[in-house]
Amino acid sequence: MTFILGLALVFGLVFGGFMLSGGKMDIVLYALPFEGMMIGGAAIGAFVIANSVSVIKSSAGGVLKVIKGPRWKAKDYNDLLQLMFELTRAYKAKGILALDSHIEDPQSSDIFGRYPRIMADHFAVDLIRDSFRMLSMQFDDRYATEDVINRKIRKHHHESLASVHAVQQVADGLPAIGIVAAVLGVIKTMSSIDQPPEILGKMIGGALVGTFLGVFLAYCMVQPVAGRLKQIEEEDGAFYLVIRDIFVAMVSNHPPNICIEIGRGSIPSRMQPDFYEVEAAQKELPAA
Repeated sequence: MTFILGLALVFGLVFGGFMLSGGKMDIVLYALPFEGMMIGGAAIGAFVIANSVSVIKSSAGGVLKVIKGPRWKAKDYNDLLQLMFELTRAYKAKGILALDSHIEDPQSSDIFGRYPRIMADHFAVDLIRDSFRMLSMQFDDRYATEDVINRKIRKHHHESLASVHAVQQVADGLPAIGIVAAVLGVIKTMSSIDQPPEILGKMIGGALVGTFLGVFLAYCMVQPVAGRLKQIEEEDGAFYLVIRDIFVAMVSNHPPNICIEIGRGSIPSRMQPDFYEVEAAQKELPAA
C-alpha cells in the first residue's frame, strides 16, 4: 500500500509541478522511449553482468517483497511462540527422544503441522531442527549453542542482503548512465547544428531528458526500493532471533513458560503479542 502511495506522490508532484510551472510534456514524452531504452538497457545489462543468476532471481523477488511488505505478521510470531512452547514442553517432560519423530520428519509431525506458514520457511524449520539435533548430540553449552545459532543467522542474513546490494548498485549507477544517454543526445544535436533554433532547442531538451531520467529513476525509484527491501529483510530476520533466544533459554534449563516469555521479549514491539494473549493461546494447545 505504501509503495503505491509513494509512486503516486512521486509522479504526481514531480510531473504535476513541471506542468503547472509551464513545462510542456510533448518533448519529454517524445524523447522518453528512446532515452528510456538506452538508460534501462544499460542499467539492466550492467546488473546482469555484475550479479549471479541466484542474485538476479532474488532481486526480482525482492521487488515483490517491497510491494507485499514483510513476510512475518503478528500472528506468525504468536504461532512461533506456540510451536516453540510445544517443542520445549515435550523436551522438558519426556527428553530429547520424544522429539525425534518431529525433528526428523516435520512434514508428518502433528506439532509442526499446526503451523503451516512457519513450515513454509525452510530456514526457520531447519534452524529449529538443527538446534535440537545439536542437543541430541550432547551439545548443550548455552554460550556455544548461542554462538553456533548466531553464525547460522548471520550467514542467512548476509545472503538475504545480496539482493539489496545489487539493487543499490543499480541506483548508484543510474545518474551516470543518464549522463551517457544525454551525451549521445548532444552528439546527435551537434550533427544537426545547421537546423533552426527551434529544432535545436527541442533536440537539446530531448537530450536533457536522459540526465533527468537517470537521476529520477535512481533517487525516486530504485534507491527507495533498495532501502525498503533492506528494512524488510531486517524485520523478517527478527523472527529467527526469537527462535535463538527461546532455544538458548531452554538449554539454560528454564521452564517452558519462561523460555517463551524470553522469546516474546525479542519480538519487534509493533508485532509483540500481549503476555495474557500468549498464555491464553498456550492453554488452548493439546496436552503434551
